[in-house]
Amino acid sequence: MAFDPERMRNWDFGEQRQSYDARDAILYALGVGLPIAPGESHDLDFLLEDRLRVLPAFAVTLATPGMWPKTPALEVDWVKVLHLAHAARFHMALPVKADVVSRAAITGLYDRGAEKGAVCILRRQINNAADGTLYCTIDQTVALRGNGGFGGEPLPRAARPEMPARAPDHVEAVATSQRAALIYRLSGDYNPLHADYDVARKAGYDRPILHGLASYGTVCAVVLRAFCGGNPALMRSLSLRFAGVVMPGDRLDFSCWKEGSQILFEAKVGERTVLDQGVAEIV
Repeated sequence: MAFDPERMRNWDFGEQRQSYDARDAILYALGVGLPIAPGESHDLDFLLEDRLRVLPAFAVTLATPGMWPKTPALEVDWVKVLHLAHAARFHMALPVKADVVSRAAITGLYDRGAEKGAVCILRRQINNAADGTLYCTIDQTVALRGNGGFGGEPLPRAARPEMPARAPDHVEAVATSQRAALIYRLSGDYNPLHADYDVARKAGYDRPILHGLASYGTVCAVVLRAFCGGNPALMRSLSLRFAGVVMPGDRLDFSCWKEGSQILFEAKVGERTVLDQGVAEIV
């Protein structure tokens, strides 16, 4: 069975349900690098159950369809799958514990040619399973590097946010742990690319790489601390492009600019830009 773009466009991912509690939210915060500030700080608000706040980005880990590119019927060359970009809109702050439900759907599938592969966009919404409260809407952009050349529409050009030509309003360096990927995967992303050396080598890396969504969670924490007083309810959305690979142990150097209700940001590892086109909307 060959890759069939129509099969993918119409694929039924089914309904996903998950129950989470304070322990899960704390484990996620540890996986994205908290506490960032040493010693006693507001970072502990995301790590101590007696005063727990939940990082908004935790929503992107909830009720996921898992490693769906490995579904045999989709015929995706899953070893060559790469997370390109991620955007989430936070409609309401997450409670400390909840039962949630989501349903995913492919909202875009674009052909970049046989050599470059394809790009798909997976959208899902996270709702409270009991009363339907909408917590988050997520658009995940994924490169299917081994599945292009089917003659589909090309990826449309989108306007790219530009960083201001002035000094940043906030800079922060965050050293990731050598164990970061092994901790972050416990929040539900078990892609072996982030833990298994043989799989990483097959994908073109000399060792397992850090999850893009781990860096996504880190920048969520950085923006919350710098511009929202650590209050999750003040962050309305967070989007970015994964511009380069981050390895466990790398130092992320963030630069952030406040432009009205938007925070524009990027991150580098050394001279390499690894996160760009970053935009957070805050209250």
